[in-house]
Amino acid sequence: MARLVMKFGGVSVADGKRLRHVGDLVKHFHDQNEIVLVTSALQGVTDELLNCARVSAGEGKVAEVIDFIERLTERHNQAISDAIDDEDIRSEVKEITDRKLSELEKAYIGICYLGELTARSIDRISSYGEQLAAPILSGVLRDIGIKSRDYTGGEVGIITNSDYGNARPLDKTYSLIEERLMPLSGVPVVTGFIAKDEKGIITTLGRGGSDFTASIIGSAIGADEIWFWKETSGVLTTDPKLVPEAKTIPAISYIEAMELSYFGAKVLHPRAIEPAIRKGIPVRVKCTFDPDSPGTLIIREDVQKKDVIKAVTLMPNVAMLNISGAEMIGTPGVAARAFTSLANADVNIIMISQGSSEAHISIVVEERHLDRAEETLRAEFTRGVVREFSHNRDVAALAVVGAGMAGTPGVASRIFGAMGRAGINVMMISQGSSEHNISFVVSSKEAKRAVGELHREFGLGGESR
Repeated sequence: MARLVMKFGGVSVADGKRLRHVGDLVKHFHDQNEIVLVTSALQGVTDELLNCARVSAGEGKVAEVIDFIERLTERHNQAISDAIDDEDIRSEVKEITDRKLSELEKAYIGICYLGELTARSIDRISSYGEQLAAPILSGVLRDIGIKSRDYTGGEVGIITNSDYGNARPLDKTYSLIEERLMPLSGVPVVTGFIAKDEKGIITTLGRGGSDFTASIIGSAIGADEIWFWKETSGVLTTDPKLVPEAKTIPAISYIEAMELSYFGAKVLHPRAIEPAIRKGIPVRVKCTFDPDSPGTLIIREDVQKKDVIKAVTLMPNVAMLNISGAEMIGTPGVAARAFTSLANADVNIIMISQGSSEAHISIVVEERHLDRAEETLRAEFTRGVVREFSHNRDVAALAVVGAGMAGTPGVASRIFGAMGRAGINVMMISQGSSEHNISFVVSSKEAKRAVGELHREFGLGGESR
């Protein structure tokens, strides 16, 4: 009997009917497996919770809070009605959600009167989406004859630091989860995304953190596999909205999956598989609406195939920032000063490139961080080696990912040859020492065409040159 952690989110838990579908899926696999479920909030609820919090802090209108709570209550009551048949279980679950909604309303009213919204308050508010969904999903399982209990992440032992909004689990988390969940009794349903710090205050693991929760639990209980149920058929060779011929990748390595998630692939959260890597636990991405499909298996070993490239991914909404100056040549510490100042300003650097002349450094950041990044660097180098600053918002970053690239001659030639033949100008190039990824920058207007050209060049959709 295999031990599985299954995470459901997004469209998979959009409403009561979808929650019932999740219950049916679990029942299908339960006879042959031990299962722990991790759930996200009902689709869109977290965004609504945060929007109401911002409005409450800014406008302080209690009447609007009451209207919002009524709409949220109606939506979750409808989900309970659609998902659960047994009247006693319905009543029990409704009592739990009513209590949580009452707590939420009081929190909002407090924000209205205070007129401020702290990071700690944001974590508390945003946690309610999962806290409302988990009891319903647990009720569904009991309704179809499977023993179940719902837990918050903190209740199962996910203890983090106090970095609200982007908390990290402490080492003791793993032993606590094992103590509190094992041996498994029925199918526990755990809230994704949320945890608590050592003071017992609610924290969150960042957006996309439900995948992270599942991976943490899988590592803690020694799962045989961790399954992320999505609306897609697995990890794809590229975004099908960009290239309709995109195919499901049967198997990829951990490092390939992390490269893809970092460079814009939305199927996985960038940190989601870190705990799985600790224990070498395979991660599988499966489709909620095609459960018999094997999806994509993510494993430790590099999964090479005849075609050395696995996928092409696009990261839009980025900007390129350039610093230059003749006095940078041979001057130690320029890059260190630049990167340290950006880190202190909470600017994430996506890509970097420096010419061998050392007179020019190009940095790619999220477009929303560009102004802050440029102001920070100008302040850092008010005098001295950097003479010029420039930026370009009209860019996109592409990444070509594949374990087979390592040690294979000619891959870069094919990539940039394809760009040259298509008349697409490459503005910046970056490659790590692992050789699993070549990333580069093109203009935004040429990005979609660049992805299509590379997808064809490497036959990722079955095409051939």
